[in-house]
Order: sequence, then C-alpha cells, then structure tokens
Amino acid sequence: MIVDGANVVGSVPDGWWRDRAGAAVRLRDSLATVPAAGLPDVPAPVEVLLVVEGKARNIPQGPSGVRIERASGSGDDKIVDLVRETAANRRTIVVTADRGLRDRVTALGAEVRGPSAVPR
Repeated sequence: MIVDGANVVGSVPDGWWRDRAGAAVRLRDSLATVPAAGLPDVPAPVEVLLVVEGKARNIPQGPSGVRIERASGSGDDKIVDLVRETAANRRTIVVTADRGLRDRVTALGAEVRGPSAVPR
C-alpha cells in the first residue's frame, strides 16, 4: 500500500498547513496498525509506504513499521515510480483522492482507495 501523504493529510481541514511535518508524523503514526492488522478489504500483512514531500520530507522513519519514502520532487511522480516497481509483481494499492494520480497508477495496474480507507 502506497499512501499519498500530502493528499491524505490535506483531506481533513484540521490546521495541517500550520505544521506540515507534524501532520505527516501524525499520519505515519496512525498508519502503524495497518501492517499487522490490514484493512477491511486488505488482509494483513500489509507493506505500507508513506510518500512525503516538501516540508514533510524530512520526518523521521519512526518505529511504526510504516516505511517513509521521501520524494525529492513531486510526490505524485515518486508514487508512480513506486507503482512501476511493484504493481507487476503484487497487489498494489495507492491511497489518494488526486484524480490525475489515480489515472496514472491505475494505468500501471494499481488499485486506488480514497483517504478515508486508512486510519487518520
């Protein structure tokens, strides 16, 4: 599962824009249950990659089992690259509400879920 960090964080107007890195850390921590527990339609174990960019790019890895993937440029481009690496060999789910990104990753064989599919 590849999580579009900026998009998922931005889906809830809770003041995340005042502290983008802090919001990304909160998302990372809320995803910590997913690797072992899975999601309703995604059985465990689940590899979770959280793509971060911009001011959130340097958040620490953390002990949660969620792997941080740092985008040096566009987070969407990083996600597409990760899908290219994984979708041909295993089920790959991208969590985002970005319509353009949805089109790009489904063309590569990934499934897409909206931000409400993951704990936040």
